[in-house]
Formats: sequence, structure tokens, C-alpha cells
Amino acid sequence: MNKKILAAKSSSKWFPMSAVGLACMLAWNSNLYAQQMSAPPANVDLGRQVLSELVAVKSVHSLGSTKAAQLLADRLLAAGFSADDVHVVAPKGHPEKGNTVVRLRGKAQGKPTLYIGHLDVVEAKREDWNFDPFTLSEKDGWLYGRGVIDMLGQDSAMLASLIRLKHEGFVPERDIIVAFTADEEAGGDANGVDFLLKEHRSLVDAGLVINPDAGEAAIKNGKKIYLTMQTSEKMFLSFEVEVTDKGGHSSRPTKENPIYRLSKALARLSDYSFPLHLTDTVKLYFKGRAVLEQGQVKKDMLAVSGDKPDLGAAQRLSQEVETNIQMRTTCTATEIIGGHAENALPQRAKATIQCRVVPGETQAGTEALLKRVMRDPSVKFSVRTPARPSPESAPSGPVRAAVERVTKSMWPEIAVLPSMTAGASDSIYTRAAGIPTYGVDAMFDDLDDGRAHGRDERINIKVYAQELEFMYRLMKAIDQVSIK
Repeated sequence: MNKKILAAKSSSKWFPMSAVGLACMLAWNSNLYAQQMSAPPANVDLGRQVLSELVAVKSVHSLGSTKAAQLLADRLLAAGFSADDVHVVAPKGHPEKGNTVVRLRGKAQGKPTLYIGHLDVVEAKREDWNFDPFTLSEKDGWLYGRGVIDMLGQDSAMLASLIRLKHEGFVPERDIIVAFTADEEAGGDANGVDFLLKEHRSLVDAGLVINPDAGEAAIKNGKKIYLTMQTSEKMFLSFEVEVTDKGGHSSRPTKENPIYRLSKALARLSDYSFPLHLTDTVKLYFKGRAVLEQGQVKKDMLAVSGDKPDLGAAQRLSQEVETNIQMRTTCTATEIIGGHAENALPQRAKATIQCRVVPGETQAGTEALLKRVMRDPSVKFSVRTPARPSPESAPSGPVRAAVERVTKSMWPEIAVLPSMTAGASDSIYTRAAGIPTYGVDAMFDDLDDGRAHGRDERINIKVYAQELEFMYRLMKAIDQVSIK
């Protein structure tokens, strides 16, 4: 507190503070609070410089990430990291899909903590944007550029935080590794995390993984409301289903028409809801989310969060897409083709069914259930994209406690919610490799105006500065978590 204010309080006479004095005190306290919430100015400047450089690289799928990977490696070496601890590696046949792995050496030989972040971004066309998507632009308190929210902003925050720790002389209890990787967005042919685990396991072998890309921090009506800790994600699985017939002239229609038969089978799938399957993560999510809701929705979320979920509450929550997908596996038709000529009966009709499977369920079980639902033996199944098992990481325990401590140290009112995401992230590779993995990030984004992958992608300047501070605190807090 201001020394003059303290002196006034300790005086034998106390005079009411003037309106001007009160305003000055409040402004001073507000500025101090803002400084505590943000990383030091020099670190924010470093983060923004790196972010600007990464945006300008244009690391889309067709061009690759090697230039971005080398840029970060050069930054790390200039910051004092040993060449023995900074590696740029790419798969054979894909020199453009480079990955950078850096290690901050710790005190002990225990298993390190690994942070992962992808360097590739979604393509963007200049004519679609109000700004050059591959130049970091600032306007009205926002930073614009492809990748600033997914996830070059988080990459630059991890880099700047690691350099800050290095310059402060911080020696972690165990090694901290950060891997900046290729080919996440396109589901491409050279995914960096998958490649590193298979070909360079010694560089990234860890006892715990933090993936900022899998976390979500939400703003609603201008107010921060929650931060998620992703503990699991649904498995991606797709099938091709096909009906065939001998065909014939269109003037002689039959009931064996493949288009009709397949359409009827798909209609039965459309009317079907998969069985209720509430994981431990989802129950904790609803329990925490209920605090932010009101009325019947609040009651229903609490009613499904216990050991014996209320089926009526689950049915009401199932009416909304966002809550329904948390409670069950989903499968939906995404592509369909059929026929070969206008005046001929179709000989073939084919569709793609894309599933998101709750952890703990299987590919074989999902296929068997789909066949029962579609109820037509003429529908032939083939697997288009096989499921990659991704076990749930423990939703309660020391990692969650550390995340909550860091979050509450900056935003006491914010709820931390364990989450299972319906979409895919690179966490699927580390979980499949047997490493507990958590998606954590504080890059708060507007629920009603999310621009990741879209036009004029942006991040609030103050939010970005706070992300830098959050990541720095998170790295120190997770270092204190005991890893078996």
C-alpha cells in the first residue's frame, strides 16, 4: 500500500480521504493488480516478438514447420540453452516437417514433465480477412494473425516462460521438456508428437504431459467464467458403409435400390441415441459447471454428477448438443454417394459414418452396435479410420490441485473444470504411449466469438500477457507435483 496512506492512518488524527485521493489509491491498486496478473514487460515483449515471427513464417500444412522450428531453436540457443539440450528433428522424407525439443535440466533423475505445442496453422486467404493473416497486427487492444489463438500464442508463451525460468536461474526438481511439433492441424502424414514418441522417445520420455492446445478458457459476456483441464478425449473412428445391387434400367425399379436401403438404414441411425456413459471426468465437469448455471439446468447437472445419475435429468441435458456429446458416444453420417447414371438403377450407394467414442468403449463394440441399429444385413461395413485407444487420465489428484492453485492465484472466482473433449488433439498420442496427459491453458476466448480456424483470428492483448504469466506459474507449480 502507498506509504503516504499508511502514514495518514498511523497519525493521531484521521481525516476523511478526498475523492481525488481515493481515486488515486484505487488506480494505484488497479495498476498493481494488473502488473501481478501479467508477465514482466520484458517477458511480454519477448513473447510478442516470437509470436510475430511465428505468424510470419506461414507454417501451413503445405509449407511445413521446419522454418518455425529452427526459429525457436535459435531463440533458445541465444538465451543460453546448451546445444546438447536443443534439438531440431524431422521425419525421413519430410524435411519440411521439423520439430524442436528443448530441455531445462533439473536437480533429480526423476521422469520429466513434457509440454507439447504444435507449430502448424490452418490455411488462410488474404481476401477473406480484414488483415494480412500472416502478419501480426494490433488494433483496439487485440492481436490479429493466423494461429494467435491456435496455437502460436501458446507456443510463444511456453518459449518465453522457459527462457524466463532460465534467466532467473530456476532449477526444477526434475527436467522440463518442451516439444514444438509439426502436423497437428491437417491430421497429416508427419505428426510431430507421434513421430517423436516412435523415433526419438529419449528426447520426450516423460512422466507427465501438459498440452495447452487441449485446454479451454472461456469468456461469456465479457466475463471470465471457467478454465478446463482436459483429462480425456473421445476416440476418432470412422466407417464406410455400402449397399450394392445388380442395377438395371430405371424404368424397372425394385425395392432392392441401394440408395433407398442405405437411406433407411441411415435414418434409423439418425433416430438413435447411444447409451448413457458418464465417465469420472464428465461427472466432475457437470458438478463444477452446475455452479455456473441456474434453474433446471443447474439441478439436472447436479443430478447426473453423482454415483446414480438421474435418467430424466440426462434426457433433458441431451437436448443440447454441447451437453449431449459429453454423455455418450456419437456416430453421424458425414458423406454419401450413390448411383452411376440418371437412367439406371444404382448398383452402389456408399456413406461415411464418423464416430466419437467415449474412452473405455471399443471399436468392435461400436461397430456391432451400429449394425444392430441400422438393421439391414445388406449394409456392409469397412473401417475407414481405426480408433486409437486413449485412456482417461485421473481427473482428481495433485495435477488438478496444482492447476487450481495457479488459476486461483490469478483469478480467484474462476472455476476449474475437468473435461473430456469431443474433438481430437495431440494428447491422444501421449496417452496412448502410457503418459498421463492434461490439457491446460489460460488463453481466454469468447464463447460467442471464437475465431480459431476462422477469419480475423485474434487474441486480446491483456489476455495474452496474462497467458505468459499463467504459463510461467504453471511450469513452477507442476514441477512440484510428485510423479511416480
